[in-house]
Amino acid sequence: MTEDRVIIAGAGPVGLVAAAGLVRRNIPVTVLEAGHELSSESRASTFHPPTLDMLAELGVAAPLIDQGLKAPRLQYRSKAGVIAEFDFGEISDQTAHPYRVQCEQFKLTRILLDRLSRSSNFDIEFGVQVRGVEQDDTGVSIQVEANGTSDARRGAWLIGADGARSEVRHALDVTFEGFTWPERFLVLSTPFDFDAVMEGLVSVNYVADPACWHFLLRIPGMWRVMFPVAQDVSDEVATSRAFGQAQLARVVPGVSEFEVVHATLYRVHQRVAQRFRVGRAFLAGDAAHINNPLGGMGMNGGIHDAINLSAKLAAVIHGECAEAELDRYDLQRRQVTVESVQTQTIQNKRDLEAATDEAQAEFRDRLRRIAGDHEERRRYLERVSMISSLRRAAELG
Repeated sequence: MTEDRVIIAGAGPVGLVAAAGLVRRNIPVTVLEAGHELSSESRASTFHPPTLDMLAELGVAAPLIDQGLKAPRLQYRSKAGVIAEFDFGEISDQTAHPYRVQCEQFKLTRILLDRLSRSSNFDIEFGVQVRGVEQDDTGVSIQVEANGTSDARRGAWLIGADGARSEVRHALDVTFEGFTWPERFLVLSTPFDFDAVMEGLVSVNYVADPACWHFLLRIPGMWRVMFPVAQDVSDEVATSRAFGQAQLARVVPGVSEFEVVHATLYRVHQRVAQRFRVGRAFLAGDAAHINNPLGGMGMNGGIHDAINLSAKLAAVIHGECAEAELDRYDLQRRQVTVESVQTQTIQNKRDLEAATDEAQAEFRDRLRRIAGDHEERRRYLERVSMISSLRRAAELG
């Protein structure tokens, strides 16, 4: 395979959004997916207001919203009750979607693939794993493994959207700078009716607790409940039924039996690639940056990468801009990731796990001060919805 096609490694939300952004601008795309089908893992499930605006331009927001659940409010709690509540309706002048949508990411990838498959400019290959990358002045040569056999692909440009363990990033020899949190995160999916036992619950709830912070996130027909798991607890114990039941019993004392439909345990990192562009190759999404899930900024930031990059790359391919335009992708998206996404998600975690009386009081007082002031609330909602990070990226030139 040669040609003028853009090759995209990875058929997750980021890779397929990048593909959609290019195809709608009449750029031929081939997606290489290591799996034999689209992933069915739940993983990310929060879509922020500006992300929905972007997906609407691609024609996929409406079916996603239909399959998901609108969450116009978010809440911070402690054991004593509600600390503060925020309503995205207050920033309805800045977005056509003044709410989060809670919907598993695999539903978006299927919506995107269905739409893309109607275009002659789109092709996808499953079971193809990137193994190496070389480039010259005219294109990128990609060594792949397909069905147990070594092979090669070639395109004009390459986008690595192949996840946190990105083979593209490794082949480009780009450092993944940052750190790994000592604790792991356990996510339990349960149909338990938390509304019946927790008064005033909304669809997105962050619960501060120095002993065991957690969040309660409603998705269609289910709640996702996330807890930190200490270093001294083995993976075997953490994924056991008894451990999960004990964690949920801390949320709702007095209940001894919870139905758990799915449990996931994973390590959590805060890392950003040293650079997002290397010649004709780019990194996007988890291949470029990863962070803890508090705030739901990982997948959303990756989709923002894909929208930014596909617009710039299409303009260069069509001769509307010089190749130097592509350096702005690295400048805008990497700097915003470091300044906004990493900073916000780290602060979110530290707030929820605040251990001292002073730190807990500071968090409560800060939230109540913000909630009590109209302009402060708007600025806060702009920040947690990622509107402010997109504005910052535009300011960077």
